[in-house]
Amino acid sequence: MKNRIVLWGAASLILACLVAAGYFYLRPFSPDRGKYPVRGIDVSHHQRQIDWRRVASDDVAFAVIKATEGGDHVDDAFAANLSEARAAGLAVGAYHFFTFCRPGADQAKNFISVVPRNQPLLPPVVDIEFVGNCPRRPSPEELSIELSAFLGPVEAAFGKTAILYVTDEAARAYAAQIAGRPHWVRSLALWPGHDDWIYWQYHDSGRVDGISGDVDLNVLQGGQEKLAELFAPPPESISPETPLYP
Repeated sequence: MKNRIVLWGAASLILACLVAAGYFYLRPFSPDRGKYPVRGIDVSHHQRQIDWRRVASDDVAFAVIKATEGGDHVDDAFAANLSEARAAGLAVGAYHFFTFCRPGADQAKNFISVVPRNQPLLPPVVDIEFVGNCPRRPSPEELSIELSAFLGPVEAAFGKTAILYVTDEAARAYAAQIAGRPHWVRSLALWPGHDDWIYWQYHDSGRVDGISGDVDLNVLQGGQEKLAELFAPPPESISPETPLYP
């Protein structure tokens, strides 16, 4: 009887912890608006049809939009999302999902061929994570070579230092390879514990007017001045018409 009571008590405690965790995750968490007033989202074709004018009216200042993945995949909603988000007045940028099974140079060609360079953009973003990636994980040395082969042409093409979105597991595996570059951190419903980042993704099941279903929610470090700096055109020496590849 005593053992049953102990087991029941332990089970109740675990259940209570799960309920509490679910509450804190699902509640409409929002970082301190006084410290992080600039809000944004990241989207792909998974968000389906987006009413960008309604999005822009719902406290969203910027959008980072999936453009490409690997060496040949193009997100089929990218062109429309980029054009319509820009028309709605948002600061817009593009991101690439970096795969482990294609050379970095091939992936750079894919991204550069898809993302237009004739209008201002936020810095390019590279998404490095294990979920949804190729099963084989490269060694840190291999990743360093392929990531450099991607970043070199992309940063030359857009005239801006790329931002790295790296999940915790990948960050631990490739800490030396991502050091010294601006980061986009993922810390759901919790402050990341430091301010060494450009974007903070604080929710992956958020709600925004104009989007049917879940969407990732983010804040920018630095306020409106930083957003304007990131969105400013690159130096005049970078020509949007300059061919990057023969």
